[in-house]
Amino acid sequence: MNYYVYILTNKYNNVLYTGMTRDLPRRVYEHRNHLDPGSFTAKYKVTRLVYYECTNDVRAAITREKQIKDWSRQRKNALVESMNPTWTDLYPSILE
Repeated sequence: MNYYVYILTNKYNNVLYTGMTRDLPRRVYEHRNHLDPGSFTAKYKVTRLVYYECTNDVRAAITREKQIKDWSRQRKNALVESMNPTWTDLYPSILE
């Protein structure tokens, strides 16, 4: 089974959200459609998938999520740019 660690941002790329899930398309859909209206991502309109990585080890995914959350904004930006230098919304590409 695959587990995903992902980073979302808003349209201005000035708010970041890091999460972990087993079903990346479903989870990003939930964020994009504000299915939890009281959530951080709904409040700050964080809907664009700009980074993700995959592992088959749930403990590794949880550890990695916590690690990224502890990083500085500069280091998170560098991580995003290592995969997605233009900060393109990757959501359409994970649906293919």
